[in-house]
Amino acid sequence: MQRFEGRRALITGAGSGIGQATVHRILAEGGRAVALDINEAGLKATADRAAADGAGDRLTTLTCDISDEAAVRAGVASAVETLGGLDVLVNAAGILRSAHTHETTLDFFNKIISINLTGTFLMIRESLPALLEGQEPVVVNFSSTSASFAHPYMAAYAASKGGIQSMTHAIASEYAKRGLRAVCVAPGSIQSGMTSDPGLPADADMSLFVKLAPALGEGFAGPETVAGVIAMLASRDGAFVTGTEIRIDGGTHM
Repeated sequence: MQRFEGRRALITGAGSGIGQATVHRILAEGGRAVALDINEAGLKATADRAAADGAGDRLTTLTCDISDEAAVRAGVASAVETLGGLDVLVNAAGILRSAHTHETTLDFFNKIISINLTGTFLMIRESLPALLEGQEPVVVNFSSTSASFAHPYMAAYAASKGGIQSMTHAIASEYAKRGLRAVCVAPGSIQSGMTSDPGLPADADMSLFVKLAPALGEGFAGPETVAGVIAMLASRDGAFVTGTEIRIDGGTHM
């Protein structure tokens, strides 16, 4: 299956987890990609895997802090120049931090918002001119099950993901007549560095988490599970999907 033959993708958060898995899925299906992350070591691992898979010539890595406006502007410009245009933007970069809400400092709150929500906005804004000139352009954003279901101690994170979800609907509407689709994935119960250590308070009341385990399988799924859905959404198979979110949690929040 070569759904991404001739397609050009920019993926953030590409040094680990779902972002990294998405890079490898798009490369495996024939696409060309720029992998963007603030983590240089993670990007090297992504590049090494691509080279081992025989796809290294179709991948470029780029170090960038998506919360820095100037860095995003330069990074997107570099990616578009490298790829000769842009068809797909996947905004997988994000952080998860937890705290009692009454102990959450403004700096703590703003850090999460600046990376998750503002960073996603900056990537979209800077990529839109190239995307609108691309072929069947798609933006895939990352919401979370926390945007719709109660995740205690994660008020800032939930706010950032709810904002991304709402922003995706607005963008989908604004640019639909220009051929651009915008969708969200909302992962839950997925294995990643983010979920393995969410930094819950030492005195966290785990009974507040009404349900922790997915209904399907015997535990959390791997990041490639989400990457497969992203590949569908960003390909022609997802051509009639826009302005919505797809929850990928194995039935944890049925």
